[in-house]
Amino acid sequence: MTVRTPVYVHASDPILRTGLAAALRGQPGMLVVDHAAVDGSVIGVLAAERMDDEVTAELRKLHATGCHRVVLVVTKIDSVDLPEAVDLGVCAVVRRGEASAEHLADVVGRAARGEAALPPEMLARLLKQVARMQRNMISNGAGFNGLSRREADVLRLVSQGLETKDIATRLSYSERTVKNVLHDVTSRFHLRNRSHAVAYAMREGLI
Repeated sequence: MTVRTPVYVHASDPILRTGLAAALRGQPGMLVVDHAAVDGSVIGVLAAERMDDEVTAELRKLHATGCHRVVLVVTKIDSVDLPEAVDLGVCAVVRRGEASAEHLADVVGRAARGEAALPPEMLARLLKQVARMQRNMISNGAGFNGLSRREADVLRLVSQGLETKDIATRLSYSERTVKNVLHDVTSRFHLRNRSHAVAYAMREGLI
């Protein structure tokens, strides 16, 4: 029997919500559930024009139900919005223009496996922003600590969208070692998952 990933779809626009739910129902391995069934096993899909107060409020509601893995489908999102979004459970961002049924189902599946997914150009802008912050902190005499070189290397590759197998190959580690490194980081800093760990490390200037 095929195990299906439970997904809750929310959008303030009922037509958009109905369309996304129908698209996901048509994909193998997806099980669309209603709000009453939302818990820690459910992947949230939240669609909106952009990250605003309404979206933030809905993310907080989902977070309160135990839904800590959310795919955000937006027309536009600024890099400065990402850290707060990740704190509220967003582990992937899909642009509305690229949200085909197949692509969205693939991203939901990756979220269910604890992986993060950001559009390349968005990740590039975020990394540039973090690099500027790091240079400013260094010029002010601040230093960075808290991560070993191995932990920082693993998180950098996670931030680039690489999966566990690819990270292991790139760094010549076993997949088990990569998983252990991520587990150690998330446990030590009391983080929820690998995408939260990347956001935390970037915000604190650790990578």
